[in-house]
Amino acid sequence: MVDSASAPPPEPQGPPEPAVEFTDTGASTGIEAEDIGEAGRMPFDPELIDVTPRSPTIDLVLQRLKRGLIDLQPDFQRRSGIWNDTRQSRLIESLLLRIALPTLYVAEEPDESWSVVDGVQRLTSIVRFVKPEAAGLKPLRLQNLEYLTQYDDAGFEDLPGRMQTRILETELSVLLIRKGTPEEARFNIFVRINTGGLPLSQQELRHALIPGRARTFLAELAESEEFLEATAYSVSPSRMAERELCLRFLAFWMTPPERYVTQDFDGFLRRTMHAINALSDTELSTLRRRFRVAMVGCDLLFGDQAFRKQFRGITRRYPINKALFEVQAVTVARCAPHDLPTLLDRTGTLEARFKELMDDPAFYDAISSGTGDADKVNYRFQSMKDLFHEVLHA
Repeated sequence: MVDSASAPPPEPQGPPEPAVEFTDTGASTGIEAEDIGEAGRMPFDPELIDVTPRSPTIDLVLQRLKRGLIDLQPDFQRRSGIWNDTRQSRLIESLLLRIALPTLYVAEEPDESWSVVDGVQRLTSIVRFVKPEAAGLKPLRLQNLEYLTQYDDAGFEDLPGRMQTRILETELSVLLIRKGTPEEARFNIFVRINTGGLPLSQQELRHALIPGRARTFLAELAESEEFLEATAYSVSPSRMAERELCLRFLAFWMTPPERYVTQDFDGFLRRTMHAINALSDTELSTLRRRFRVAMVGCDLLFGDQAFRKQFRGITRRYPINKALFEVQAVTVARCAPHDLPTLLDRTGTLEARFKELMDDPAFYDAISSGTGDADKVNYRFQSMKDLFHEVLHA
């Protein structure tokens, strides 16, 4: 029998375990689910919405792809949930059986190219089978068919001519959001239709609807060793959560928190992607260096607890909190070079003061609910700035 007098005191429970975001397969992304609050969306004129139904044949769609007028966004495929060969083969079987496919939703860009938002997996399956070289994809050979088993292991060229023609002449149902439709309206439309299966995350929508170098730049930052080490390799890339973290750092680095006055946090992040698209190579290099400095600094100062809630007397590690990521990373990035050695010598004090800050109900609220509210954004950034100042001058 254990002597209760000598047993260690139980660990404080602290706040309830936060909910997390999930991948396509139901696993944790390693990111705390966020309550961003009510979005103060920019108004738009409904009369400017221009959505046109189209019925192009697969052959015409492939011609657009060959001319670079369809953006399939290869890196948009959810890495853990991409359709396997069997599922892609059975979609081809549906075409051969003359079973209509669900409607594709695409957005028209200024150059009249199409960005595919809903239907990437379906189009990718068709392209892999019929013309994989048009998109640099691995050819698909049919497998595990349910009805047309005679075509198992067949490639497109192995099909009888009439079956090849049947595929190429299949008409696809496409809803095209024309280029004159305001961006806010385009996002609103896709949010409304984004209800089937596992809905796209906000970052997946931004990625689909805002083409340009911001896509590859965010991917580069998210795959950097500095980011992976600072986040303890704990963020799943399947829903682009890691790219959103990088985008949020860039947003508040390029637009200081005190100048954030909108309630439309999603619009704020979209505008940042457009701003990144307009930067020169030199400006991107400067951003890249600053991001890496922030990641290395956070890793050194906070260790494997970087970007996570911490509470006095509690040792378990919480998931990464998006609001803490942006506030810690930007605050570290804004430190003078000569301050970092001092902070490194006082990491114990930094940790203790941070846990004290987590006891502040207003700060806890600012990183937990309504995180897109301008007052809460400013409060959490000012609180972290004050904390660093106190540690430096302790």
